[in-house]
Amino acid sequence: MKIPFYQIDAFTNEQFKGNPAGVCPLEDWLEDRLMQNIAAENNLSETAFFVKRGGEYDLRWFTPKGEIDLCGHATLATAFVIFEYLERDLDKVSFNTKSGVLEVTKKDNLLTMVFPSREGEKCDIPEALVKGLGKKPREVYKSRDYMAVFDSEEDILNLDLNMDELRKLDCVGVIATAKGNEVDFVSRFFAPNVGVDEDPVTGSAHCTLIPYWKKVLGKDEFVALQLSDRGGKLYCKDLGETVEIAGEAVAYLEGYIFE
Repeated sequence: MKIPFYQIDAFTNEQFKGNPAGVCPLEDWLEDRLMQNIAAENNLSETAFFVKRGGEYDLRWFTPKGEIDLCGHATLATAFVIFEYLERDLDKVSFNTKSGVLEVTKKDNLLTMVFPSREGEKCDIPEALVKGLGKKPREVYKSRDYMAVFDSEEDILNLDLNMDELRKLDCVGVIATAKGNEVDFVSRFFAPNVGVDEDPVTGSAHCTLIPYWKKVLGKDEFVALQLSDRGGKLYCKDLGETVEIAGEAVAYLEGYIFE
């Protein structure tokens, strides 16, 4: 059996930038173990698998170590594959996922996703988080992830990371964020518990970042940068119970997985 496979760089318009995601269109679901093995073999932060059901798609995401409940860049990459390769007449697509129905619309080169808002609750600062980031944040919030707020963009760039300490935390990942120098806010994202030490660009983290920065900056629309080595730009909007996260994508690879 041959499984179609695409590798897409998301949240960028340049190859070798943004966040690379694997995308596998399927006729029917594979066994979970096989999808997990494919994701581990790809060794990308996420590989997306999807099956068409009528006018919608069922969508799942796997890291090299396990399935997750929400992924922004692999959703953006999946929509890009549908729009550019499979159904070129479409400008909107809906995905049924573990986090509910997610919609992606296309306008020119920009793909816009509507995701659930995940506002964090202020919490005590875990010792492992301070040791893991190498610096004590000003404050910390908890949603699916811990979000550590720092004073400056330079703080985010100069973190002294210890993944062994971050693995001790009871969360999917750790967001580090601060006000940006040339954009509204910046961030980095670390998820060693699911096999991703640092994720290049993390759409799902912005479900927590957007409502926080709305309160701090007093506005609804933002331009954000994720300060990984590859980097990525996101255009964000707070809609209340949901958030908009938009970006570009570019194809890197098209081929087949042999099974």
